[in-house]
Amino acid sequence: MDINAIPTSYLLLSIGLMILLSAYFSGTETAMMALNRYRLRHLVKRGNRGAKKADAMLQRQDRLLGVILVGNNLVNFSAATVATVIGFQLIGDTGVLLAPWVLTIVFLIFAEVAPKTLAAERPENWALKAVYVLQPLQRVLMPVVTLINVVSNALVAPFLPASKDDDQLTTDELKTVVDEGATSVGERQKMLTRILDLASVTVDDIMVPKAEIVAINIDEELGTIMSGVAASQHTLLPVYKENFDNVLGILHLRRVSRLILSEDFTKADLLQLTREPYYVPEATPLHTQLFNFQKEKQRLALVVDEYGDVQGIVTLEDILEEIVGEFTSDYAANMPEISPQDDGSYVIDGMAVLRDINRALRWDLPTFGPKTLSGFVLEHLETIPETNVCLRVGEYQIETLQIKDNIVKSLTIRRQSAAEADPLESDPEDQTAS
Repeated sequence: MDINAIPTSYLLLSIGLMILLSAYFSGTETAMMALNRYRLRHLVKRGNRGAKKADAMLQRQDRLLGVILVGNNLVNFSAATVATVIGFQLIGDTGVLLAPWVLTIVFLIFAEVAPKTLAAERPENWALKAVYVLQPLQRVLMPVVTLINVVSNALVAPFLPASKDDDQLTTDELKTVVDEGATSVGERQKMLTRILDLASVTVDDIMVPKAEIVAINIDEELGTIMSGVAASQHTLLPVYKENFDNVLGILHLRRVSRLILSEDFTKADLLQLTREPYYVPEATPLHTQLFNFQKEKQRLALVVDEYGDVQGIVTLEDILEEIVGEFTSDYAANMPEISPQDDGSYVIDGMAVLRDINRALRWDLPTFGPKTLSGFVLEHLETIPETNVCLRVGEYQIETLQIKDNIVKSLTIRRQSAAEADPLESDPEDQTAS
């Protein structure tokens, strides 16, 4: 059959049809590769037929790409041949030379850039419909696709890694997914991020320091002990003898009601109501401690250092607050250690925990070193000053107000903006005595 005898209108119609086919293959390739795999698996679990077909085809990407590229190249080369004939029929030899240029521009616009852009913007809408055509076509072209895959796989085999990654995400990658892909879940996004952060936070980061623990000294008078129990805002109280390193047990205040009903009771009766203290190392990650609390059926643990000395306590509620946030709408207002001043600065107790300050004031004081504000200041001063001093650490201007017993009792801190801070004085080692 002489192709030159075919009417030009028919040839132009075939070119239009091949543009549509090329656009289908180009867009399908982009859409299949741009599919969100986790959303796709979710749709598969929900029984979406298109998602099941797409997921099955993505299991063998070499076959998927093979059928798409075979179809796309077959269409493109056929279009190039037909375009050459059309050019010859219309303007002779000059048309033969111009046809590839005109066809390239037309195909780039209508069969490559436009469909791929649309498919990249809406990969699910495109791919989950396109697979109904692509899957039967894959069966028809299977012999050709298999031959091509055998040859291409042999060529790339030396360059492939020995083991194939299984699509697992690291913690940091999962955080990125949560931060960028979970904006529609609101507060739950923050909770998911905090859960992922539990692995990088240890119990000594959130524990109540030993100096701030409310506890019962069994050496005190029984009346004093019961007055302290009645005034306590906590449900669980450690009971110690002589000093806090000698903890005898943990008392649940609900059990004390049994003693109140009796006319006379002794300290021994009180001690019988305590349970054995539960100790945990200070370097235990929070996610591990959360499971340990569940396993041991405990809600309070004594935190010890490497020498076995008690450093503080951590409770189940402390860890839950790291996930859901503080159980109050205005955390700063409920921290007596922080007193806002009219000039925008804050008077803060030296024993306030840095993490609590950051959470209350939305600051970013470093928490990888000392846990308290006093320790933070003394670390930067590298000495215990005899008089009050001023220093600047990054964007924070700090002035000590009271130094006693080798501890900074209270300080004034003001966070400066970038415009206020003098770059010549922003060095953390820059310290000026007042």
